Amino acid sequence: MAERWTNGHSSSILCLNVSKDGLVASGAEGGELTIWSKEGSRIEQPWLQKADDVTCVVFSPICPSLLYTSHGETVSVLDIRCLKEPVESFHVNEEEINYLSVNETGTLLAVADDSGAIKIIDLESKKLNRCLNRHSNICTSAVFRPQRPQCLVSCGLDMKVMLWNLQKTRPLWIKNLQEEEIEDQSAGQLFNPPLVHSLSVSTCGNIFGCGAEDGKIRIFRVIGTKFEPEMAFKGHSLGVSQVCFLPEAEAYWLVTGGNDGKVLLWNVSNDLAKQKSPVKNIHRRKIRMPNSTKKADKINADFTNERVPISPELTIEHGEKVNWISYAEIKGSRRVLVADQTSSISVYPVAES
Repeated sequence: MAERWTNGHSSSILCLNVSKDGLVASGAEGGELTIWSKEGSRIEQPWLQKADDVTCVVFSPICPSLLYTSHGETVSVLDIRCLKEPVESFHVNEEEINYLSVNETGTLLAVADDSGAIKIIDLESKKLNRCLNRHSNICTSAVFRPQRPQCLVSCGLDMKVMLWNLQKTRPLWIKNLQEEEIEDQSAGQLFNPPLVHSLSVSTCGNIFGCGAEDGKIRIFRVIGTKFEPEMAFKGHSLGVSQVCFLPEAEAYWLVTGGNDGKVLLWNVSNDLAKQKSPVKNIHRRKIRMPNSTKKADKINADFTNERVPISPELTIEHGEKVNWISYAEIKGSRRVLVADQTSSISVYPVAES
């Protein structure tokens, strides 16, 4: 059963983030922002000056008291020790902001918006560093890679996933999921377009996953200046709105949330362990199905033809369309925090086997 954190919002919660100190920030429609204790008690509820929806919140990795929030085309920087007014504001985006990411050194902020642009702000000089303009539609996520503060991965509704190094203004590598979808179609059959809604990078920085409108979850491995497909599997009956790697150093646990109202926990470690070094013929790998002892369950899986036989380790019938997923340790126990169309946060225990 889920624990629910209530009385923090009056409208749909759109985003979540957890600080290194365990505090939780949530943003909602109408400019609502709430700071929670790790036990789920409301600490503060500042109102941003504009009534724009709070679309993303992220704590600084080096200064947990600093909180970056996006509302409309503006990024406001708040000090949670004194929330009367922002300590800094950035207005470098021309359209509504969808995603914020701070690199692990706390020196750069990536801001992705509806125009498809990713603006990089230098947090030391407080100036625009550069603008990355290669997405032709809404950029939904732009995430810095752990252990590589100058590198990030982005995705968008143009059905593209891109790898960036900030020493260049052009992406190092682009994967167009629409090309995969065209190859995967058969005559007379229609598929949902693979609009990419969410992206998450694992702790090692080399593995990342994304969720798309076609209900698929795709896992990639970065190899040098490009990335290769590792697996793709059907995870949800509707679009995958959120993916979130748990912060594991040795394993790859992925939590996904969908428009079908489900929250799923996946263990993709078994398959990824076989690919610790680059392999030229990646499509001939064997994929192991968790908890299966039948030889028939092992197949040669092609990324474009799917169909990786993998089952979730945990299925949560959440019941509401998932807006955001985050992770926290509460009283020594692992928890997944889920924001949805309601005004409360659902908190689920996660017990990996």
